[in-house]
Amino acid sequence: MDIRRKGIAMGTTTASRSESSTGKRNLVEMNWDPITRIVGSLGIFTKIDFDNKQVAECYSTSSIFRGYSVFMQGKDPRDAPFITSRICGICGDNHATCACYAQQMAFGVKPPAMAEWIINLGEAAEYMFDHNIFQDNLVGVDFCEPMVKETNPKVWQKAQATAAPHAAAHGFRTIADIMTALTPFTGTLYRETLEMSRMTRHMFCLMEGRHVHPSTLYPGGVGTVPTIQLFTDYLVRLMKYVEFMKKIVPLHDDLFDFIYQALPGYEKVGQRRILLGCWGAFNNPDSCDYEYRHMAEWGREMFVTPGVVVDGELVTTSLVDINLGIRILLGSSYYDDWENRETFVTQDPLGNPVDQRHPWNQTTTPRPQNRDFNGRYTWVMSPRWHDARSGDDLALDTGGGPIARLWATALAKRVDLGYIKATGATVEINLPKTALLPEAQFVWKIPQWSNAIERDRARTYFQAYAAAAALYFVDRALAELRAGRAQTFTPYTVPENAIGCGFHEAVRGVLSHHVVIRDGKIANYHPYPPTPWNASPRDSKGTLGPYEDAVRNTPIFEENGPDKFKGIDIMRAVRSFDPCLPCGVHMYLGPGRSVEVFHSPMFGFGAAR
Repeated sequence: MDIRRKGIAMGTTTASRSESSTGKRNLVEMNWDPITRIVGSLGIFTKIDFDNKQVAECYSTSSIFRGYSVFMQGKDPRDAPFITSRICGICGDNHATCACYAQQMAFGVKPPAMAEWIINLGEAAEYMFDHNIFQDNLVGVDFCEPMVKETNPKVWQKAQATAAPHAAAHGFRTIADIMTALTPFTGTLYRETLEMSRMTRHMFCLMEGRHVHPSTLYPGGVGTVPTIQLFTDYLVRLMKYVEFMKKIVPLHDDLFDFIYQALPGYEKVGQRRILLGCWGAFNNPDSCDYEYRHMAEWGREMFVTPGVVVDGELVTTSLVDINLGIRILLGSSYYDDWENRETFVTQDPLGNPVDQRHPWNQTTTPRPQNRDFNGRYTWVMSPRWHDARSGDDLALDTGGGPIARLWATALAKRVDLGYIKATGATVEINLPKTALLPEAQFVWKIPQWSNAIERDRARTYFQAYAAAAALYFVDRALAELRAGRAQTFTPYTVPENAIGCGFHEAVRGVLSHHVVIRDGKIANYHPYPPTPWNASPRDSKGTLGPYEDAVRNTPIFEENGPDKFKGIDIMRAVRSFDPCLPCGVHMYLGPGRSVEVFHSPMFGFGAAR
């Protein structure tokens, strides 16, 4: 039968299935739109096989067009940090920082070391703040008592009878006690997390002036005045957070280990091939000069090592390789192609050819249209990374940021700060004695899978990583101050013509800004934060985006049927990527709507868009 006439969105070249040509499956449409942070820009559309308890199909959509790459044209490049910080109301400072990095390369300016330590302290506070509030005030709700009781009552019964292995460290006797503590508004851990988040915002404001749109951050340095009092005020708050981490890391280990124990096979939820990207974070002023020709070297000296991890192998740690490999594909996106449009940059400063699909050469021409899951269905493009070894354009994901950062840093085996040490298979995080607790060491180990639980687990460990790194940055900033090196700005002249690129880690993962300057104004500008990578749709070669890939074939462990289905396993898979704070999830159709589907395994073969 012709399933296209039935209006069923299926049969792309990537949708390989094992059903026989005569097989029949009863699928139920379950759609969540919006999954939101600030705006309702993310929707997840699925078809679920309740008989076999598995997601059969998934589409990730976005209904909002931002247009920053369009209205940045013609602007003074010095304004880029202030404009691009408004891209996001949660991690705007990450954009402002990355924009400064790109402008500093274009302008040929190196900020003083003190400015870099202040920026690193601000960004560390942002990681501590955002991961903290997301992990226990948003992701944590998926594991709280009311949610578990409603979706998996048998798991709740097990939780009540299961002692928490690290109860002495975090104070909760059973796993059920942890779940109760995560209950919104009433749970003790939920409320304590809100207090810690407020404190980390204070830390950020000490360094960058305002959260989340910095008022003291601009190309060439910062406007923050470094004093002993400034760093002391930061350090007092930081040590409270360090003490909090000594409770939180073992608490989440207990919770996530229990989920694996209570629900055998849960490692398959949100699992996808290990394709991770990290663009590095925390520049080292001892080596970073912002010159492109040295970028591979100073990039490797970052305090979070950049890297691309494919099937567990660290393919590269070179920011030059990472930069040249970026490709922006279309296929399912509401844009016109730019293959035959202007080429802004033919070669990088090292003489390497730059692809037409690279952000330096992208021309953004929106083409609004109706959503069609057989064609175009989202405003998100499809960033990919070209693996020169195989010729494949890989749908890298960030895993919400921390898992990619820790994985790349561990394998690179370069970071060794005393507080943090990458060993090749682990990342050791050493936290000093605090007011009430002795020193502690936490060891993140490279996991067997890239899945929902391990993404969530890595987020907790990276909170401790950010705190440990901040301790090192405070030490270095105070050393600069005591040596009389308190300068925070380097003057510069805006060039008539230049190119630049900035690489950083937003809270949720990879962040790049690419700028082309002509006649002293921005001629082309393209920021690529983590969500376009993670939320990308099927591309022109038929490759699914990470959300789609991670949700499709995810098993369903929820005990509810279609009529009362909450989609908790799907939401855990999606939320594990930290996608623009998916706190307001609403069922799109109410009770599931059944659709009768006959699968034709060869339908659509060879029909790549």
